[in-house]
Parts: sequence; structure tokens; C-alpha cells
Amino acid sequence: MKIVRSATLAFAFTLLAGAWPVSALAQEPCKNRGTLDARFCDENGDLIADLPKDPKQWQNPATLVFSYTPVEDPSVYENVFEDLMQHVAKVTGKRVRWYPAESYAAQVEAIRSGRLHIAGVATGPTPYAVNLAGFEPVASMTRADGSIGYTLQLITQKDSPIKTVQDLKGKRVAHVSPSSNSGDTAPRALFSAMGVVPGKDYEVLFSGKHDNSIMGVVNKDYDAAPVASTVVERMQARGMFKADALRVIYETAPFPRTAFGVPHNLAPELKAKVKEAFLTFDFKKSKLAKEFKDTERFTAIVYKDSWRDVLTIQKASGVSYTQEALSKLGTKE
Repeated sequence: MKIVRSATLAFAFTLLAGAWPVSALAQEPCKNRGTLDARFCDENGDLIADLPKDPKQWQNPATLVFSYTPVEDPSVYENVFEDLMQHVAKVTGKRVRWYPAESYAAQVEAIRSGRLHIAGVATGPTPYAVNLAGFEPVASMTRADGSIGYTLQLITQKDSPIKTVQDLKGKRVAHVSPSSNSGDTAPRALFSAMGVVPGKDYEVLFSGKHDNSIMGVVNKDYDAAPVASTVVERMQARGMFKADALRVIYETAPFPRTAFGVPHNLAPELKAKVKEAFLTFDFKKSKLAKEFKDTERFTAIVYKDSWRDVLTIQKASGVSYTQEALSKLGTKE
């Protein structure tokens, strides 16, 4: 079993983004769809697209394409995820190829097109992937205490006069992208409830990525930024800024972390093998353990339960899972 790397893969995905297999366009009678795209059905009410009833529509590729959320530089994470990809290859008997997703939208489109088979999708974009691309979350990184969460941290410089959310008024604040949970949708809902409306009471500047927001605050390009705590922790651990360079002035209760999953129409036997690979992976002895120091293992997740609060915030924020909304997801900048 081996991992396949291709310098032309990203270019191929660019050419093929949005190209749908004919079988994927065929619609079946559906008793319940919920917020899923019209090509999907959710008759069991788990908020996930059902497996197509026609086996001809199931995916069983010879090579599995793997991708991690473009929160930071994709080239860094290809090496970090190498051990996991090798384990997936061993368990499934398939070749595994890395796809360096350059944006949330590109990653979702790759799942939609049937050309991305295993993906780690960030918290906020996960509902887009579920509803528009038929993504099925199966596992998440878990800490020793069993939690899978991270928090929204509102950060500023250590010497900043900003002490509370109310002090953001009139300031320049970096948000990540319109799809980011901790970087946009959650602060819009939560800050507004506290009397501070993003885009009205302070200027919103989209950075494109959590690390851009963080370093922008460190370098005083922005006055403050709402970001994911886990990204702050990883960047600090890599020595990208001093521990006392930033100050957290607001923090939420935990949200779920990146969802690792597969397309809804992956062949059942293969889907089970991919899930098995995650759950049997020796996280502590892998390269992942050096990057995600707070993580002990992968555990199975139930999307409907784990993403309940995220879905509530997105609904309150007026988020709709449409192709137009997808086109506005963040890009790498």
C-alpha cells in the first residue's frame, strides 16, 4: 500500500471542480430531505445524505484522495498526515493520494465532484459539506479526557487597550471567512447578543485563514480577531510568536473540532474500512501527535449531536446551504 503524490493533482482538481458524474445527478423519490441539496435524501432523519439505493451510484475508487482543512499551509500537513494515510492504505487495501485544498470551497467542491474521498473539514464548513456535497462525518480527534472541542478565543495584543467585547467598537477586527464557525458565524451571533454587531460597530476584515488572523494581531495589522483556540495553541507551540504576545479577552464553551469523513455514496464496505482505519490508528506514535499535542486518538462521532450548537448558531446567523453561499466561502489569501 502506498501514498501517491502528484504535482498536477491540484491543477486537475481545478479543472474538474464542479464536474459531476452522471450517476450523481440522478434523483430518487425522497420522503425527507431537510436542508440537504436536492440530489440527496435523508429518510432516517440523521441530517446526513442517505446511501443511494442503486449500487451503481456507489464509489469504490482504486485510489483514495485525502485532504485536510486549509486552516494553515497545506504543504505542512501533507507530511503531518503521512502516517495516517499509510494506515488508511493498509486497512483499505487502496492507494492514498494527498490533495492540498486551497480553500474551504475547493474542498467542498472536490467532495461534491466525487474526486475527494476522505477529508478533514473544519467545524464551520462541515455543514456546507454535509448539505451540499453529501459529506458524512465519521471521526474526530479526541483529547485524553474524551472531549473533541475547541473554543472561540477573541485575541488582541498584550498591551492593547481592548479589555472586553464592548471595546471592539470602532476597531479593525479580523474575521477568517464567512464559513468559519469560530472565525465568523459564531462571533457574529454571540457578539451581536452582547450589543456589538460585527460590520456595524466595528470594521470586519477577512483574513482568509486563522493563522493570518493570529499573526495579523501579533503584528498589529488588526486590533483583534476571533479565532480557534487549537490553531493558537499549535502556532505558539511551533514558536511562531511568544507566549505573552497575545491576550484572550473572551472565550466560549467548546465547539467540536475538525470532522473527518467520507462521501455519503462511498461503497459501504469501503466506508467501514475507512472508519476502522481512523479508530485503529496509533495516534500517539505518529507524526500527528507532534502537531496535535493535546490529542490522544480518533473517536467516532455523530454529526447530529456533535454539531447541534454549530447548526443553531448558523441558523441564527441566517446561513443557508446553497451554491451561492458556497461560492462565498473563504479562499487562501
